[in-house]
Amino acid sequence: MTAKRPYLEALGIPLWLPRQTLAMHPQRVVETTEFPHGQLGGLPDQPNHPGAARHPSLSKEGNTEDRPPSTMAIDQRDWPEPGSPDDGMPDDDWEPVSELDAIDLPPSPPLSREARIARMDWEELTAEARQCQACGLCATRTQVVFGVGNRQAEWLVIGEGPGADEDQQGEPFVGRAGKLLNPMLLAIGLRREQAYITNIVRCRPPENREPAPEEAAKCRPFLERQIELIQPRITLAVGRIAAQNLLNTDTPIGKLRGQAHRFGPARIPVVVTYHPAYLLRSPREKRKAWDDLRLACRVLANESVNADWKSTDP
Repeated sequence: MTAKRPYLEALGIPLWLPRQTLAMHPQRVVETTEFPHGQLGGLPDQPNHPGAARHPSLSKEGNTEDRPPSTMAIDQRDWPEPGSPDDGMPDDDWEPVSELDAIDLPPSPPLSREARIARMDWEELTAEARQCQACGLCATRTQVVFGVGNRQAEWLVIGEGPGADEDQQGEPFVGRAGKLLNPMLLAIGLRREQAYITNIVRCRPPENREPAPEEAAKCRPFLERQIELIQPRITLAVGRIAAQNLLNTDTPIGKLRGQAHRFGPARIPVVVTYHPAYLLRSPREKRKAWDDLRLACRVLANESVNADWKSTDP
């Protein structure tokens, strides 16, 4: 039967099994399938049987050999041996294995310094700045001057870098320049603690020299992250060094004044004015600085009007 089974399946002839008989009397199947010599399934031994012409095994001539009777029930002959690996049943400890489990994936590359800083919150950012050794200024600083003020301020004030007084106290604009900055802010109705004040670099350059471009570049991730966290509505860049580094330009400060620039993806308005230290040396320029502060107020007012208009626009 096993040898003929593929041919029967190819012809579309299903294998007929007497289910009730097998279920009730499995041993009796052997007796009923042991046909008398010369007969198949009780058919008379006739060579002119309708199927003899197509299947010689059904005729007398094609089935004359004595065959030993089978000792196994018909429905048991095609069964696999117990415990056979082909029985199609999973083992008890079988578990699915993903294709990715078999692949050795390379480890993820470490984040760059800039990428790490860009994800930090205030506490992490402050701690990172205090232990920063990215440039040579760390060798001569007394302490890091990170920034001070309202972390949700509308006004952001950016200076050049710490001086001797700032390096000692750890706070920006606390020397002579800071004593002039405070009344400048008050003139537009802004107290010092209402704004956020920081610098292009957070460590004092020796002898109060200008910070080198590479020093400013190493400190820029801190400044950019501070701006992202604060989300100010306007930025006041005081001094040439602050304005040129923030706006990434070498345009003279005289040409940068008198207009509103934009910074970053948020397009934050930036107004440029003179550094208080310069105004102390050149008091006649204070009137120009006052014009810059009034310009900044007008820009902020326009930003507020535009924000209100967008919020009410259907």
